[in-house]
Amino acid sequence: MIYTNDYESPLGSILLAGDEQGLTGLWFTEGGRYIGLGLKKEAHRCETGYFDQTKEWLDIYFSGRDPGFFPQIHLVGSDFRNRVGEIMCEIPYGKTVTYGWIADQIAKERGLKKISAQAVGGAVGHNPICIIVPCHRVVGSNRSLTGYGGGIQRKKALLELEGNDMSQYTIPTKGTAL
Repeated sequence: MIYTNDYESPLGSILLAGDEQGLTGLWFTEGGRYIGLGLKKEAHRCETGYFDQTKEWLDIYFSGRDPGFFPQIHLVGSDFRNRVGEIMCEIPYGKTVTYGWIADQIAKERGLKKISAQAVGGAVGHNPICIIVPCHRVVGSNRSLTGYGGGIQRKKALLELEGNDMSQYTIPTKGTAL
């Protein structure tokens, strides 16, 4: 069974989704890519304990503080995408890493010389649990904010909310990253 709920954030409406195991999706509903990716039509709107946890987490986060806990999440996807998601959950509040750094971590774990940063970018770009699985904390090797499923201005706003010095980043002005 798939469940849904909503949350009103300072950056726009958010759709929450989950199953019996936990939160499986969190998307900005306006101006975002991949909204509701993987949701089935028979999803039921309801309240769950993990939706309550998620809303509490979001309330704390949008007040400008590190929530210090994770709501109950359920990463659903390939082993590779789930591992990328797990690594993103380890990025500290207010910090960023590059796609290449994540690729290097996975390569080391798997005993490989290299894994494509572009493959990591694909996994990051399709992250279904934005903000909580903090794909906004992943930037290009040249410190470019690159893309964000919720829109590049939201990525910038989330990084600013976490106290990042935005002068160290560039924002693309053209291309698919917007």
